[in-house]
Amino acid sequence: MSENDPNIIESVKDGVVNTVEGTGDIAKAVINTAAGTVETALKGAGKMGAGAVETISRTASSVIKNTAEVGGDLGHAATGLVEGAIRSAKSVGLSAEEAASAAGTGALEAASKVGSKAGETVRKALTGTIAGTKVVLKEPFKSAS
Repeated sequence: MSENDPNIIESVKDGVVNTVEGTGDIAKAVINTAAGTVETALKGAGKMGAGAVETISRTASSVIKNTAEVGGDLGHAATGLVEGAIRSAKSVGLSAEEAASAAGTGALEAASKVGSKAGETVRKALTGTIAGTKVVLKEPFKSAS
């Protein structure tokens, strides 16, 4: 899956539009669509364990990048990604914490590439617990240059 996968872009866009039209709740639409995208990607990939971690992380990165491109709410998208990963964790051989960390880390990495404000928005959205699970973000160490 590439970070600009047209299927993900269309899936996210269609999900948000359909939910907003039905309920008028944009935040809920973004969260539910992002969660569903992670769940669908995991089912489609058929990966377990470490492979599932990579799928979650890449999906989160793609959704955040594409959400930023259309001016969507990155905080809601990140929260939804983590919720979807947590809901799918057991079925792919992961703990809720592992799945949440993979989604959160992928979302933060992508948001940081968008810009410092985007990175901060995602970091704030993922602080604390989501769906009863503490999200631990894994960040690469920065070189001391």
